[in-house]
Formats: sequence, structure tokens, C-alpha cells
Amino acid sequence: MKNFNYNIPTKVLFGKGKVKEVGKEAKKYGDKVLLVYGKGSVKKSGLFDIVVNSLKDAGIYIYELPNIDPNPRIDSVYQGAELCRKVGINLIIAMGGGSVIDCSKAIAAQANYCGDVWQDLYVEQKLDTLTSALPIASILTLAATGSEMNGNSVISNMHTNQKLSIGHDILRPVFSILDPEYTFTVNKYHTAAGIVDILSHLFEQYFTPDHEGYLQNRMMEAMMKTVIEYGPIAYNELDNYEARANLMWTSSLALNGMVSYGKVETDWATHGMEHELSAFYDITHGVGLGILTPYWMKYVLSEDNVHRFVEYGRNVWKIHGHDNMEIANKAIDKTREFFNSLNIPQTLREVGIDDSKLEKMAEQATIFKYLAKVYIKP
Repeated sequence: MKNFNYNIPTKVLFGKGKVKEVGKEAKKYGDKVLLVYGKGSVKKSGLFDIVVNSLKDAGIYIYELPNIDPNPRIDSVYQGAELCRKVGINLIIAMGGGSVIDCSKAIAAQANYCGDVWQDLYVEQKLDTLTSALPIASILTLAATGSEMNGNSVISNMHTNQKLSIGHDILRPVFSILDPEYTFTVNKYHTAAGIVDILSHLFEQYFTPDHEGYLQNRMMEAMMKTVIEYGPIAYNELDNYEARANLMWTSSLALNGMVSYGKVETDWATHGMEHELSAFYDITHGVGLGILTPYWMKYVLSEDNVHRFVEYGRNVWKIHGHDNMEIANKAIDKTREFFNSLNIPQTLREVGIDDSKLEKMAEQATIFKYLAKVYIKP
């Protein structure tokens, strides 16, 4: 096992009714809060009113930045950062899924930054220049990215057709409220995309050619089995609390750093490729991952890493046999079958992507050698 420093400082408030505590938690950071949210689902669900009332009861002034896109834009980051500086925001609260949280992290960075975070951090990866950021908190409404408990942020620049990532501990939320009831309104399509995203985070950290990390690999297998068990239940019963709760907590644990601490370098190639699909075609991230992942598995499978695919097949899918390659390929087929059961497309053409931009996307995906290191590393 490799050396590592354990650092997961986010305070988590998990369960029914926990959102009512947001005012008390927010007051610890000051009396001016920026609420960042998407296209309005937080208002339809009633979450917005509960949050606002709790903040007002705590004597907090509220500012808003709505309409964050599913693939958050750098334009929204600049807009939010300008507002933060203008009124003196003390805390940013992201209400939504990973896109809203990622955008809030970028706003928190830009608000205290002298230069341009897009060029300096996302493009040039000068992460050591980020020395301070506004504190952020999150109120999660979609289990998928794990952004509520990590320092990762993915931002799109539609002017340059780029979707880039950074990871920095200073951007970890100071607290996150996880109430599974506020994921009941997530439709089947986005529930399925979230399920795939959670699994993909685990896959990217699990499928390494080393023979180390026994404990971490068993933890990831347990999380995979949890998603495979409860994912279809949540997909078919959108208001099933136990299913939503298990997915929500697994999403947080899958990418907060815990399962990768002590492991060798992890992969993230599938995420790197999918980011190009989203940058050029603005597709749903989890859907893109669902299309690519089984193909990636088939492509990288070799004698060097077949042992990990065998562990995956035996421990997660309960596949028996003696031929390692046969077990590995059956496990990959089971993965595709699982995605199919959630109505995830199998090909790029099904989501409107032809081969006209493949060369350009491949070029951009391979320019940045840091892609394998962007997500949380020991």
C-alpha cells in the first residue's frame, strides 16, 4: 500500500429533515449567502422555500444565482464570482446535483483569485496558485458525481468546446446536507445516468493492473454491489427512500478519496473521453459514460490486468469458472446488460454523435496528460 494523507473534512448531515439545519450551519460562516441552483426544480420540490426560511430565521442575507446548466459553463462562474465580490458573500450554498456544486466550487475559487481560473487552473493546471477560496456548502438533489464530499470541479467552455477538470482540497464543501427525499423528483433518465456515474467512479479507481489495495478493492466491490442492488429499485420506484438513501451515500463515498487512498495511479480515461463528448455535443455525462465504459473494458482487458476483471466478475457478479479471460468477458457483458436494463444507449449514434468530430475530440482528450491525475489522489 502506498503512503497517503487522509483528509475528508466535509461535515455531512444525512437524512430526513436535515435541510432545516442549513441556517444554523451557514451562520457559522457569516451573514451573506449566495444560493446557486439550476433551472427551478428546487422550487417545484419545495426545497427552496425550506432553505430560504431556515436562512432567514438565522438572520442571513440571501443572494441568488439560478439557471446553472447541466454541464456548467465558465460564463456562470464569472457571473457568480463578480456577484460574490460585489456584495461580500461569506458562504456559497449549492442546491442541486454535481453540476451546480461544481459550478459553485469554481465560483468560490474565482471570487478570491487574482487571475482567470479557467486559463490558470482548468487549462494550465497551475493548482498551486489557488491558495484561498470562499467556503461552499451543498444541499444534494441528485446522487451521481460525489461533488458534495470532494474537491473536484468540472466546467465547460462552450466557446472553445472544452470540458475540463480540477481537483483541490480547498474546494471541498465545508458541510453537505444529504436528504434522500429530495431525490424523489429525479426522473428515470437522470436516475439511470446517476447510477452509471457512480459505478464509473468506482471502475476508474478499481481497474488497475496492480495486485495491491486489497482493502480498497473490497470496499469498492461492496459499493458496486450496493448500486447494482438498489439502482434498479430507485429506477423503477422513484420515491423508494431506502434505495435513494443507499445510492446517495454510495455516491458520496465513491469519490471522496477514501477508496483510492493508498492505491497506485488510477485511470480516468473513460471520463476524459466522455468530457469531449459533452464538450462538443452537450450530452448527459452519465449516459456518455454508460456508452463508453463496456467498450473501454473490452479494449484494455489483457493478461496484465485480467486478475482485476476476474475479481470483479467473481465478487460482484458471482460468475464461476476457471478460465480467467472467459470470466472477465462475462463480467464485461454483465456490465453492459445492467446498463441496458436502465435504458442506457449502447452507441454514440443513438445520442446523435457521428464520426465527423472524433479526430478532433481524440486530439483534445490526449493533449492534457494530467487527466489521470485530475480527480482526488492520495
